[in-house]
Amino acid sequence: MKMKNKKKKKVVGTPQKPRLVVYRSLRYIYGQIIDDVNKKVLLSLNNKSKNVPVDLKKAKTKTEASTMLGKTLAKHASEKKIKSVVFDRNGYLYHGRVKAFADGAREGGLKF
Repeated sequence: MKMKNKKKKKVVGTPQKPRLVVYRSLRYIYGQIIDDVNKKVLLSLNNKSKNVPVDLKKAKTKTEASTMLGKTLAKHASEKKIKSVVFDRNGYLYHGRVKAFADGAREGGLKF
């Protein structure tokens, strides 16, 4: 069984505490806030979206862009009155861009 599937059984988002999922490709990083009970995506953001700040697109490294994207996602989440989430690292090691994304989300005001 893949590590991703093992973790998915344990991490569940509720309406009070939704799940923050991170996905990374070789070039981009994606973040989604999901309510698993109602099966709805509450918020989705990636570094190629149109509603991200201009300075994010000018980031020098992918890790720097991940941190900025985490902060931006936290800002949008606070506008939707989402204060705390369950972090789902999607089977990735908590290292590098995934850690930078999580740290940026924490700096932006999300609690997990």
